[in-house]
Amino acid sequence: MEALGLALPEPFKVPPGLQLPFTWVRVPGNGAYISGHVPQNPDGSLAEPVGRVGAEVTAEQGYQAARLVGLADLGSLKRALGNLDRVTAWLRVYAMVNAGPDFNQTPLVTNGYSDLILELYGPEVGMHACSSIWMHLPLDAPVNSEAEVEIDG
Repeated sequence: MEALGLALPEPFKVPPGLQLPFTWVRVPGNGAYISGHVPQNPDGSLAEPVGRVGAEVTAEQGYQAARLVGLADLGSLKRALGNLDRVTAWLRVYAMVNAGPDFNQTPLVTNGYSDLILELYGPEVGMHACSSIWMHLPLDAPVNSEAEVEIDG
């Protein structure tokens, strides 16, 4: 990760008044379920820009935001597992894009997440199933993704 100039963000700084009564990562047996994350700055705050892709946010900005979501997911996963080398397979990514009414190319955005995982883990471990859908997202984030991974014992 360091060779690519990437760093994992701090835990998400939940905005005042927002309750999140769930865990960021659940680890049952040899799997880990990663809750949906939004793009984060290194300090854990919500990253800009916010808004709908195809309206206030360009597809390229959305792609970069999806990479930040991937880093946020990895940060939570590392805190839960202690070591990201425990991941033996990326199984599934469920990616949601906050899209404007005329934007229907959500994979242009969510590929930012997938490309990051494939860069870091290679195709043997990193290749995953993926859904990329439109939906209105909390905090007006341009993208939010959750994932499932297989881990060693």
